[in-house]
Amino acid sequence: MRAAYGVEMADIFRQHGPGYRESHKLPPHKHRAMNAIEACRTSELGGHRDKCDNEDCDNVRLSYNSCRNRHCPKCQTLQKEKWIWDRAKDLLPIPYFHVVFTIPAELKPIVLSNQKVMYSLLFRSVSETLMKLGKDPRHLGANIGFTCVLHTWGQNLMDHPHIHCIVTGGGLSPAEDKWISSSKKFFIPVRVMSKLFKGKFLDYLKEAYGSGKLSFPGETGYLEDPYAFKRLQKKLYDKKWVVYCKPPFNGAQGALQYLGRYTHRVAISNDRILKLEDGRVSFRWRDYADSDKNKVMTLDADEFIRRFLLHILPSRFVKIRHYGILANRLRKYYISLARHLLGSSQVEVKARKPHETWQEWLLRVSGIDVTLCPVCKKGRMVTVEILYPSCNGPPLECTL
Repeated sequence: MRAAYGVEMADIFRQHGPGYRESHKLPPHKHRAMNAIEACRTSELGGHRDKCDNEDCDNVRLSYNSCRNRHCPKCQTLQKEKWIWDRAKDLLPIPYFHVVFTIPAELKPIVLSNQKVMYSLLFRSVSETLMKLGKDPRHLGANIGFTCVLHTWGQNLMDHPHIHCIVTGGGLSPAEDKWISSSKKFFIPVRVMSKLFKGKFLDYLKEAYGSGKLSFPGETGYLEDPYAFKRLQKKLYDKKWVVYCKPPFNGAQGALQYLGRYTHRVAISNDRILKLEDGRVSFRWRDYADSDKNKVMTLDADEFIRRFLLHILPSRFVKIRHYGILANRLRKYYISLARHLLGSSQVEVKARKPHETWQEWLLRVSGIDVTLCPVCKKGRMVTVEILYPSCNGPPLECTL
């Protein structure tokens, strides 16, 4: 078990980031992510000094502000709890299914050079596949709802683009006058999803190629030849594409908690990093190809940084998207209608009280008490001094 003061992603960036920046030409959004992670929870962003209010305890704690960058391993707890709290209002008393869509390895080099375009194609192909098959009377014949979350990594930090979907076990009838429930097993066969997903993705890929939206630098340069691209297309059409459907969750709340872990996960968490020594990084990973065995991988720091930066998403690219009856535009209407047809009342959600601090709110919704003194376990940590940031920029919220 790694000590609380062990190696973090920020330590690796501080020690080896400057050299990596000098030897690699990085786009601005990757520079920003590296800078944010390095500064997170340091005096550079400011913070506050807390003291335990228990007279018998003299514990003092410095708490520095977080960067709130979505790729930072230390900034996801509060955001995850807020997201789960918001989505809890949309829960229905129905089964929910977990479906994963993955693209073949041959596409990975194209994705790395065209992330925004290719990730958008992935979202579009997945969403249209589920919507079309959900509305097909041969499967369900209903307007379903689902949430998609983009992940771009595997356990070894190499590029592995895939989308996790949480799908409602049923949907609204075309006339919107009844709720059509799915069977206990998922209502769309995996082979049917795989075939349609493959066809849609490759059609959109061909369209993007024809319109000149794709670039082919380095090792992908040969694909600028239309005949080479057609050969790749044929190879991809002949392959079996992987779509995986897990058993239904244990209730709607279980689905939400499970998805909450996926929505705010980053490429690697700090607790997986074991050591930084002699310019090499060791980290834990799970080898799914070898019976899910836990292993340790050691990489040169530059290679470790390179792999981590593969998963920094383009600026303002939305990695969590909602579709069907969960789409943002009409979600309130459809959820209200679905509850009426299901004969259920609205899920009770603990609203945030006026003037309630984020610490009080987090304790109420998650049971996490960040104000409890970690030493005496009796007193409360009270702010006695504000520490101003040493860098220019907007004030940041202090988070977990």
